[in-house]
Amino acid sequence: MIAIIKYNAGNIRSVQNALTRLGYESVITDDPETILSADKVIFPGVGEASSAMKYLREKGLDKVLRSVKKPMLGICLGLQLMCDHSEEGDTKCLGIFNAAVKKFPPLDKVPHMGWNNFTNIKGELFNGIDINNDVYYVHSYYAELSDETIATCNYIQPFSAAMQKNNFYATQFHPEKSADVGAQILKNFLSL
Repeated sequence: MIAIIKYNAGNIRSVQNALTRLGYESVITDDPETILSADKVIFPGVGEASSAMKYLREKGLDKVLRSVKKPMLGICLGLQLMCDHSEEGDTKCLGIFNAAVKKFPPLDKVPHMGWNNFTNIKGELFNGIDINNDVYYVHSYYAELSDETIATCNYIQPFSAAMQKNNFYATQFHPEKSADVGAQILKNFLSL
């Protein structure tokens, strides 16, 4: 069973629709038992860090998500909330990844929105993926590069396009909106 975390963030249905297109059933839930018993957990999100973390804390999901033992995939805001701290609303996050989330400086068009690439890919999330393929981004904040970075993107400056620590994976880009490349990344995650 695949659990998609229900919290104070958007874009959850498009992730579920992407899984359905790939032939997988999933459940959207904020129930701790369901989350902890799932085979895979997806933590998607489009939204604002402080209000999302407030909701997670109120529901006790901050502790639940940190204790997931099966493969978990954060997407966009999900990746940012898995880091230590976000400048967005000066927010203490889940602390799974040892990285800070910062706002892009206004040197270029922000948010970073549209198709862009990634480089320096490593790990099983990128099996069968060519770095010449673009993926879809939409974000104004980014996770710094760290030891847990498994893909890099450069927009204004280099940032973590994807991260991994143990069973925790995350992408700043939206695999559910990234055509065949995104579908392959989701398949790779679901086959872990």
